[in-house]
Amino acid sequence: MGGLFSISMPCDQVVNQVSQCLCTQGSYIYSLSENLAALQKGIEMLKAKRDDVQRRVCREEFTGRRERLSLVQVWLTNVLNTENKFNDLLRTNDTELQRLCLCGLCSRNVRLSYLYGKRVVLMLKEVESLSSQCEFPEVTETVSVDKVDEMPVQPTIVGQEKMLERVWTHLMEEGVEIVGMYGMGGVGKTTLLTQLNNKFYETRGGGFFEVVIWVVVSKTPEIRRIQGDIAKKLGLDGEEEWDQKDVNQRALEIHNVLRSKKFVLLLDDIWEKMNLKAVGVPHPSRQNGCKVAFTTRSREVCGRMGVDDPIQVHCLEPEEAWDLFKKKVGENTLKGHPDIPCLARKLAEKCCGLPLALNVIGETMACKRTEQEWRTAINVLSSEFSGMEDQVLSILKYSYDHLNMEQVKSCFLYCSLFPEDYRMEKERLIDYWICEGFLDENGSREIALSRGYEIIGILVRACLLLEEAINKEQVKMHDVVREMALWISSDLGKDKEKCVVQARGGLREIPRIKNWSGVTRMSLMENEIEIVSGSPECSKLTTLFLQKNDSLIHISADFFRCIPMLVVLDLSGNSSLRKLPEQISELVSLRYLDLSWTYIRRLPLGLQELKKLIHLRLDYMKRLRSVSGVSKLFSLRKLQILESKMSLDMSLMEELQLLEHLQVLNISIKSSLVVEKLLYAPRLVRCLQILVLRGLEEEESARVLALPCMDSLRKVIIRKCGMWEIKAEWKTLSLTQGFQNLSSVHISSCNGLKDLTWLLFAPNLTSLMVLDSELVEEIISREKAMSVNIIPFKKLESLRLHNLATLKSIYWVPLSFPCLKTIHVTECPELRKLPLDSQSVFRSEEFVIKYKEEEWFQRVEWDDEATRLRFLPFFKFFGPEWHVTYVR
Repeated sequence: MGGLFSISMPCDQVVNQVSQCLCTQGSYIYSLSENLAALQKGIEMLKAKRDDVQRRVCREEFTGRRERLSLVQVWLTNVLNTENKFNDLLRTNDTELQRLCLCGLCSRNVRLSYLYGKRVVLMLKEVESLSSQCEFPEVTETVSVDKVDEMPVQPTIVGQEKMLERVWTHLMEEGVEIVGMYGMGGVGKTTLLTQLNNKFYETRGGGFFEVVIWVVVSKTPEIRRIQGDIAKKLGLDGEEEWDQKDVNQRALEIHNVLRSKKFVLLLDDIWEKMNLKAVGVPHPSRQNGCKVAFTTRSREVCGRMGVDDPIQVHCLEPEEAWDLFKKKVGENTLKGHPDIPCLARKLAEKCCGLPLALNVIGETMACKRTEQEWRTAINVLSSEFSGMEDQVLSILKYSYDHLNMEQVKSCFLYCSLFPEDYRMEKERLIDYWICEGFLDENGSREIALSRGYEIIGILVRACLLLEEAINKEQVKMHDVVREMALWISSDLGKDKEKCVVQARGGLREIPRIKNWSGVTRMSLMENEIEIVSGSPECSKLTTLFLQKNDSLIHISADFFRCIPMLVVLDLSGNSSLRKLPEQISELVSLRYLDLSWTYIRRLPLGLQELKKLIHLRLDYMKRLRSVSGVSKLFSLRKLQILESKMSLDMSLMEELQLLEHLQVLNISIKSSLVVEKLLYAPRLVRCLQILVLRGLEEEESARVLALPCMDSLRKVIIRKCGMWEIKAEWKTLSLTQGFQNLSSVHISSCNGLKDLTWLLFAPNLTSLMVLDSELVEEIISREKAMSVNIIPFKKLESLRLHNLATLKSIYWVPLSFPCLKTIHVTECPELRKLPLDSQSVFRSEEFVIKYKEEEWFQRVEWDDEATRLRFLPFFKFFGPEWHVTYVR
């Protein structure tokens, strides 16, 4: 063993030397306690600086005229990330300190202490760096707000061109602050005001006005709603606290913004003097240069608003009326018989020059091709009436009388239960009609829906309903047509208590009714009723609208007992309502129940006795814990539980499978296991129309979401989910299967997804929104799509992409977009190319590309100069962040 030798050293000395060697850079171990203390102090100082910057940002953003700089937002985000990392570090600091030995000079596990100490030192440097960066000369910048929004409007009414010019000239005169236009209902006041708004749009705010605001006031003005419309235009409604503020706080905020602006306020349909100060609008004056224009039916209101020389909007002159009527009737009908033109002139005269009547009657007669039909119409409209208003209603009633079926008439009159200017969702309206028995759903729901949409089309074409120009899924009634419908519902004014409609009436209690036994329908929505009690004799009441009474806290058991024939009960939007009495079981005829947006924690056991209930809506019930027993509602056909505290779990899924008649299921899910079970429950999958997946990121087991064929699916919302991939079952899907009815997809905060290639199997997709998903690289993956010969997005109307840091491609080659209207792109720095060429977009008159960052716009790449020149005019800069509306 002579070739071996050894060196002997004390153990402590060896450990110390090794420890000193490991800790030469930054004293990671022996200075750990001091570094932790310094880090704690640095974090506290950084948080204080963060709070100062945040308060400064909030103070400047308060008015809605400024928004934070991107550099400031990046710094605030970095501070938050550092704070989260520090909290993680802090969780194990006691363990790390206990691991030290030799008075902190060494450790029982040198490697772990070294790594932990190094993290502390690196974070300390990070904190010091962030602290040194917080001196911002500016934290916000002025946002660009569109001066005026162009509004959809029918072509200028014959004869109103001169009136529009007169109003415009008068409003622009120096010293004229308020202009009032008055005239009877249906004379075209709203059309005139809309054209005035669009004239501001054409002249870019009249040349020197900073913002033009449009507000519909209506017969029962609500200050909160009016403030909301103004705030939306000013960008104030984006604040989280806005909804919680009272009218005085809101008025102050609006005033703070408007007092430094030259604004135009356009108020449509006011019925009484409007207190601008209560809303927050500074009174227009020569000094501030602001203007207000309004429409009303009453000259007296003009006087109360301080307008001494209001402009009267007259009915059309005979020749102007005849020109409008001819347009509505059409040349082919007028040529149907030699006598029809002469008869048509006589019928036009019966409309007294009122544009609304000329439109409605003209539409009614457009399909009448025989002389006899025209003579009959003239005879019907030849009766004498006491006053102009009665005459107008009677003229309009002729169009109602010519609705071919009682079914269509019943559906039309039902629309008058909603408040004036109320936007009615088409499908919800049809659901009411189905439950009321106007539409037969004993066969297929799809057949009933189709008939419902057909009826809406009939009413729109007859000008008895107005389809919203922007949101085609909504309709509303002209206020005069609504008056006519209420007049008809009350037996032409003879029995005004037959159909009680006091929506938006400012009520604090149930109205006093002389003859409760005669009431068939009652609408008390959007009031301030606190308690519903009593036991009136209501043996004929079939419909009760109580939605959006924010103060409603109690409904008595006795009240439910006295309405045994009730078919439709809508209690949605009553945020103060915490419970329902068990005596809801007395509503043995109930078919429709909506409890959405209430704070009810538990459904009463009596609900299980409603054996005729076919429609149950429980959306946005943030305190609802259980819907146990729903399987006992064996007639149930449509169930909605979207974005409520209670979501689909295994227990509920078992109950739902017992509902033999279920046809529609709109549901939220928060468990990957439940998703997996649901998607392989064929009968429930066939019922799915709206599917919301939320918060699945914590479950490791479901990284791939495999979607089977779901032919009924219409809308998908996926938020804060951690799956890596969504894929369709390629082998079982084809062009004729998949997601044929899927029209809307919303993906947000899904940080595992890289593409959405599964959308190839959604040929009728109209709206796609992808937000805040940091790993999305392609919307359609070129690699995955190569094996499937499908061209996507043929029906796409709206595409919104926001905060997608790695997105590089929507599609790798230009596409044809026959229906595309809008592309929104914000905070997508790597997206350099849009799938467009000079032939891509067909409806160029409606098309717009909205963007927020000028730098992104400058870096957009084009295949050729022709494409660049074609699309350059369609780019529109939007300063304020656009808002996302979630499904309701």
